[in-house]
Amino acid sequence: MPKRSKRYLQLRQLIDRNRFYTLDEAVGLLKQLATAKFDETVELAIKTNIDPRKSEEQIRGTISLPHGTGKDVRVLVFAKGNEAEEAKEAGADYVGAEELIEKIQNEGFVDFDVAIATPEMMRFVGKLGKILGPRGLMPSPKSGTVTQDVAKAVKEFKAGRVEIRNDRTGNLHLPVGKASFEEDKLKENIKEAVRQINSMRPQAVKGKFIEKIAVAPTMGPGLKLDLSSLEVS
Repeated sequence: MPKRSKRYLQLRQLIDRNRFYTLDEAVGLLKQLATAKFDETVELAIKTNIDPRKSEEQIRGTISLPHGTGKDVRVLVFAKGNEAEEAKEAGADYVGAEELIEKIQNEGFVDFDVAIATPEMMRFVGKLGKILGPRGLMPSPKSGTVTQDVAKAVKEFKAGRVEIRNDRTGNLHLPVGKASFEEDKLKENIKEAVRQINSMRPQAVKGKFIEKIAVAPTMGPGLKLDLSSLEVS
């Protein structure tokens, strides 16, 4: 277990680790826990009941937060011709085709948060699987990152669309805003994130889908949430 800083241990004294906080209580406490010198990201950790070894129980897709994440999302687009021009006009940070693929292959370039590709480019992008896959950056139809309408996808990710993908233990981790957000905006983002994730429940999952939820600032301890305050049964 990593050694915790003095600051972290002091912050942990502000919370009851055995308590399940209502959303109102948790968001109020988050403001006290986010004491770093930068605007900390508020992160949601969701424990699900899926079996991550089964392909039919995987969770992958995107959700949209009403108030965005507060982060400047760097978007890369693999496209040619008109789609490339549309991606640039929509605000994509990097746009290209084979030359961009070579840059990633030869230089290890991964300085972006989301990769989008047109369907025709995927036969070339496929060779980047070993580089982009482990980082969760590989374009996929399920996550809306393989699309002909690249301009729309760029705008949505820039505005706060978040890609969701379970880890090897079946858990989900996602940003839901910044500590500087107004409390009402954080609560609306969290509620909407949970609602959309709940709707992504794989049909093969038996019993309860969402088992536990915790919320935490980047550099602070987590708060366990009372699921009933989020309308999660």
